[in-house]
Formats: sequence, structure tokens, C-alpha cells
Amino acid sequence: MIVGTLLVRGVIRSSHSLKEKRRVVKGLKERLQHRFNLSVAEVDEQDSWQQAVLGMAAVGNDAPFVRSLLDQAAQYARGAVEFEVVDVYMETFGVGEE
Repeated sequence: MIVGTLLVRGVIRSSHSLKEKRRVVKGLKERLQHRFNLSVAEVDEQDSWQQAVLGMAAVGNDAPFVRSLLDQAAQYARGAVEFEVVDVYMETFGVGEE
């Protein structure tokens, strides 16, 4: 079993309130969950108007597949209009990892 995690830190420059930020974050989370079948949560900066940190997780039996899936999710987040990615951190671990 391989577990992969992805941490994406971003800025929402157009946000002027927590309500606006939550709208952007919620939409991005839902798109990532449905498109890539990932677990996605806002894991830090919950009280900041313009910063958000999303944590994602994937489980599989093939390390290259899990890494590829998380890479695709990171690229998708980079393409989001209102969410400017400033940092990405990925880690995979588990039995059978190359």
C-alpha cells in the first residue's frame, strides 16, 4: 500500500473577506476531489483572508501512479484562476515503494 500526500499553499488575491476565500477554496476542493478522487481539506491558514493551505491524500498500490496522480492535482491547482499556488510539497510512503 502506498500513501501519497500533497500540500498546496496558495494566495487568493481577489479575496477581501473569509466568505470570499471560503467560496474559492470550497470550489477548488470540490473540483480536485471529483476530478482526481482525492481526499482534500483546508489544513492551515483558516482565519487568513488571502492565504489557504490545502492538504490532499491518495492511496494506491503503485507508487508511480500515486505520484502521477498528485502531480496532476498540483498542476490542476496551478491552473486555477483565483488561486495562486506559491508552494507545493509532496510525499509518498508505504510498503512496496520504489
